[in-house]
Amino acid sequence: MRRARITRTAVRGMAAIACAASIAATMPAARADSSTSASSANVPRSTQADLTFTIGIQKFIFFRIGNGDLPTPGGTPSTVTFTLTPSIPGVPTTPAAVNNTTVNWSGGAPSFAVTPNGNVLPVEVRSNAGLVTLRATATAPLANGANTIPLSEITIASSDGNLPAPAIPNSGTGSPVNVVGTSFNNLVTQRNANWTFSYLNSASRVAGTYNGTVTFTASTP
Repeated sequence: MRRARITRTAVRGMAAIACAASIAATMPAARADSSTSASSANVPRSTQADLTFTIGIQKFIFFRIGNGDLPTPGGTPSTVTFTLTPSIPGVPTTPAAVNNTTVNWSGGAPSFAVTPNGNVLPVEVRSNAGLVTLRATATAPLANGANTIPLSEITIASSDGNLPAPAIPNSGTGSPVNVVGTSFNNLVTQRNANWTFSYLNSASRVAGTYNGTVTFTASTP
């Protein structure tokens, strides 16, 4: 039996807020002027005083994969597990984990059925900072001692094309994908989707448990 497990963290801390927890408005001290209008004559008079206000709205970005949805971001990084169960040709027969048991086997290469666990995760992006891009970084390779599995064997499908999933690279940081904004000429983004992780199982691997980590990052200009 072989197991491949991938652990991912979101935004290097599970749904970390990049700029601020919410839209914050700041108003420095208002500035005003004064003027005087006077005359010895008893006639209507008028004067003016200007008052200047400044309002600053901070940028923010919120990103999560798995738990940690608003209003309580954070939590434990989710774990996606794939279990590969062998089946040997002949019948086929699923081998039992016992000794001295006779099974029919033609001697051909076994096939492996992939059973995922926890591989469908909710994803959420919120921002008021314009275009949001997502990237995947191979933080730790899928490794079992000296044996490794390319991280590109893990693929992701999104339930919403407006919130696509970036491809996982074998190493380093992969190519970005853009999240489509929702309002105010794409300046504001509020997207939700489910990402489904799959293991391609494209080649035979040495038996064992393989652990790896992928970090997903959301960023704005």
